[in-house]
Amino acid sequence: MESRIYIKNMVCPRCIATVRSIFEEMNLGVSDIRLGEVSVSREIREDRKEALSKKLEQHGFELLEDQKSRMIAQIKSVIIEQIHHRQGEMKTGFSSLLSEKLHHEYTSLSKLFSSVEGMTIERFILKQKIEKVKELIFYDQLSLSEIAYRLNYSSVAHLSAQFKKETGMTPTEFRKNRKPGRLPLDSI
Repeated sequence: MESRIYIKNMVCPRCIATVRSIFEEMNLGVSDIRLGEVSVSREIREDRKEALSKKLEQHGFELLEDQKSRMIAQIKSVIIEQIHHRQGEMKTGFSSLLSEKLHHEYTSLSKLFSSVEGMTIERFILKQKIEKVKELIFYDQLSLSEIAYRLNYSSVAHLSAQFKKETGMTPTEFRKNRKPGRLPLDSI
C-alpha cells in the first residue's frame, strides 16, 4: 500500500536528491519524490519513522505529521516550484494554480496560510519573486525587462518598485553592490 510522507524545507532539486538518498539509505522504497512530498511503496512503522525524522533533521528537513502543516508545506512547494524551477511562461495565476493542484478553494488555503504563517500567500509569493530577482540580477545573464517578463511583472517599473520596497534599493543599485544578499528559500 503506497503512502505519502510530507517534508518541510524541501525547496530545490538538491533537497530532493538529499531526501532521496536518506530514504534509499534507510531502504524505505521511494516510488516518487517531489518538493515537499515523498511517495513510498509501503507504510513506515513508527520506530522507523522516528529514525527517519532524526536523519531528516540532521539535514535541515522536518517530517510533517499534522494536516495543517502538510497543507502549508504543499502551498509553499507549489509557489517555490513555479517561481524558482519553472521553465517557460506561467499561464495561470497563483490562486487558480494552488486551487487546482491542492484541490481546495483558494480562500480556504489563503486563510489557513495567513493564520499559520502570519503573512498572506501574496506576500509569500512577493518575497519568493524578489529572491528570484536577486538571483537573476546577481548572475547578470538577463536584462531587467527579461527578468520582469520571466516573473510575470507587468513592467520593469513595477518590478523595480516592488524590489525597492522590499530591499530598500533599486535593482540597479543591487547589481552594482555585487554582494549576494540573498536568503535561503526555506527561511522566507
